[in-house]
Amino acid sequence: MKEYWGSLASVLGVLAFCQSLLQVLFPPELRFAALKLFNRIFNVFNSYCYFDITEIDGVNTNELYNAVQLYLSSSVSISGSRLSLTRALNSSAITFGLTNNDTLFDTFNGVNVLWEHIVTQRQAQTFSWRPMPDEKRGFTLRIKKKDKSLILDSYLDYIMEKANDIRRKNEDRLLYTNSRGGSLDSRGHPWESVPFKHPSTFETLAMDPAKKAEIMEDLKDFADGQSFYQKTGRAWKRGYLLYGPPGTGKSSMIAAMANYLGYDIYDLELTEVHNNSELRKLLMKTSSKSIIVIEDIDCSINLSNRKKGTANNSSIGRSYCDPEMRSGPGVGTGDEGGNSITLSGLLNFTDGLWSCCGSERIFVFTTNHVDKLDPALLRSGRMDMHVFMSYCSFPALKILLKNYLGREESDLDQGVLKELGEVIDKAEITPADISELLIKNRRNKDTAVIELLEALKERAESKSKSGECVREKNLNDVEEEEQEKRALDSPKEGCAFDESCKKDEEDEEKKIK
Repeated sequence: MKEYWGSLASVLGVLAFCQSLLQVLFPPELRFAALKLFNRIFNVFNSYCYFDITEIDGVNTNELYNAVQLYLSSSVSISGSRLSLTRALNSSAITFGLTNNDTLFDTFNGVNVLWEHIVTQRQAQTFSWRPMPDEKRGFTLRIKKKDKSLILDSYLDYIMEKANDIRRKNEDRLLYTNSRGGSLDSRGHPWESVPFKHPSTFETLAMDPAKKAEIMEDLKDFADGQSFYQKTGRAWKRGYLLYGPPGTGKSSMIAAMANYLGYDIYDLELTEVHNNSELRKLLMKTSSKSIIVIEDIDCSINLSNRKKGTANNSSIGRSYCDPEMRSGPGVGTGDEGGNSITLSGLLNFTDGLWSCCGSERIFVFTTNHVDKLDPALLRSGRMDMHVFMSYCSFPALKILLKNYLGREESDLDQGVLKELGEVIDKAEITPADISELLIKNRRNKDTAVIELLEALKERAESKSKSGECVREKNLNDVEEEEQEKRALDSPKEGCAFDESCKKDEEDEEKKIK
């Protein structure tokens, strides 16, 4: 044992002597230069290059780090059996990511890259007004040198775009409304928001499937059309007009559009906007990837059809530029709180220079009476796509039966189904009314279908009788008009007869004389 410890001490002594000799022969400066030269030689023969993306850039958070973290969390090819789970504020989704010092391979345009998540302990900090995290986090990107230009020019921009999409999908939708009287909130914003939780989707929307597919395709083309709009020199926006009787699903359609695209909704209440300038300011404070909604535009302010106003004597000779023709109540009165939005201001809001101060925005107008709107609002560029929300059709009825009763077409009695198809168009009933009938009897599904059929038959019969009454009334009106015309013409005939009699009497008197 003594011999073993003696030989070990001799070896350690030799190593210490060699280390001291190296320090004397190779000072630190020389060793650093040699290490630097070795790294250069290694880099010449190494086919890879490395990029570090740290979590903290100076004192600010690195946006690229957060984007990479979100992007990698969406990948299904994450390796390793230990992942980190996170849920962001105002988010309804749970995302996973790389744990400490884990790696991930990714492919972009046929190029393979390697990501490594590096976490190290930060050195003890001195006094700082903004304490740094205890751990130093970052990503290291390894790529081949020949792919450097492709990665730096396109791949990182692609990551940022994907991260924004993921963030928007994970976050809850928001429903905004303009503050009452144009007031500002605590942050100086004219919009107030609440989480948007409407569950309506195109799958559950009671509408003709072919029409729904057309709208969904149009929305998809719009959302993916950034390069198209730039190439054609058009503002990246689109307008929709939803019109039809009340209860036909116009609000549900807007909710389905927002959920389909992942956009926020700005519900603009025109009666709370005082003038055109305030309207422009509201537009400037809306975000991209949003839907701006003006519901019941024919009831909000006076923007009626100018052509129909020509029949009124008081409006003869006036144009829509006149204050009384173009604005709502309170114009020109000077009263505080009056609404002085003009038709010209609304047109500029939807299709003027101010409408392109943001991008990827959709304008949606709703009305129950499209004939009351001015034609200037209806042209392409302002309301590009007109969608008629009709009474419930047979395909829409089958969707409602599936939504509320869970009954597919094959689950229903074919005889009952045939009767429903024959009577639904004659009944002229809205999807909202049918939904209420199904909700009341949703516990007994068979009874719900039978009662729905009876209700539709009664309504169709009532519509038929009312139609006959209307036709009879129209015939009676025609007869009354003819009688009035005859009555108006009869005095003239009587007068002509009296005049002829009088003339004969005068001739007889002349003969007597």
